[in-house]
Amino acid sequence: MSESRLGQIYAILAFLFWGGIAPIYFKQVANVDAFEVLIYRVLFSCLTLLPFFLFRKELQALIVAIKDFRTIKYLFFSTFVISINWLTFIWAIANDRILEASLGYYINPLVNVGLGFLIFNERMTRNQYLAIFIGLLAVAYQLFALGYLPLVSLILAFSFGFYGMLRKKVNVGSIVGLFIEVIILLPFALAYLFYLYQYEVVAFFESSSFYTSFMLALSGLVTVIPLLLFNGATTRMKLTTIGFFQYIGPTVAFFVAIFIYKEEFNFDKLVTFILIWIALFVFSLGTINKLRKGVNR
Repeated sequence: MSESRLGQIYAILAFLFWGGIAPIYFKQVANVDAFEVLIYRVLFSCLTLLPFFLFRKELQALIVAIKDFRTIKYLFFSTFVISINWLTFIWAIANDRILEASLGYYINPLVNVGLGFLIFNERMTRNQYLAIFIGLLAVAYQLFALGYLPLVSLILAFSFGFYGMLRKKVNVGSIVGLFIEVIILLPFALAYLFYLYQYEVVAFFESSSFYTSFMLALSGLVTVIPLLLFNGATTRMKLTTIGFFQYIGPTVAFFVAIFIYKEEFNFDKLVTFILIWIALFVFSLGTINKLRKGVNR
């Protein structure tokens, strides 16, 4: 099997995991407060990542990153935005908002382009301008038709957009970066866990909920496994190609919401999604043309 084909398999598995397994997993712990689930995600992600630093290469990369003040500074900011992203996603799944979460990750590519234009003065193509305009129409339509902004979608889209932007500022691998981020969150997680323990409301230690405790213990694997698969894809594929695979995640989440959890999907929500899908199609046309030119050459 070629490296490129293996990379495609890794990418498909990663986005299937994020779009399908992750929502189903967090539904299993929906009875636990979102903040407490976030605590266990931090704790068990830290424990899951520790064995990676038995390897000399990862340990050296960790030491280099910790010694670089600029890297740590940016990772503090990235920790803040990814914690907002995680918390919002956990809350959305528990409160039957998988469709909104799916919409957020559809919007994210448009947010990324917008941030690149506003913050890094990156040039935008005509297709990208049009795609962002259609995306704004979709948000405006939902505001006027349903009477509220898709806040979950916007928070997920913008938090992940800012997270990607901040992580681009530092030359650190995904595993090392994630480990430093959970280490930064660890004191806050332990402090909140101690607070919950004082009031005897810690879900993990409740003797009557072994299943819940077991599922919470898996939160580290749920966080790390798709990341490892994604890393395997990025080392074997072009980022432009991976960009097409990222739509697998929200698409699978979309079907999980409708067919497994029977979330309400009315005409107005359908119009919102159709507008976003049109925007993404327009957005992708430029990349498709570039890939075709590359093949022809």
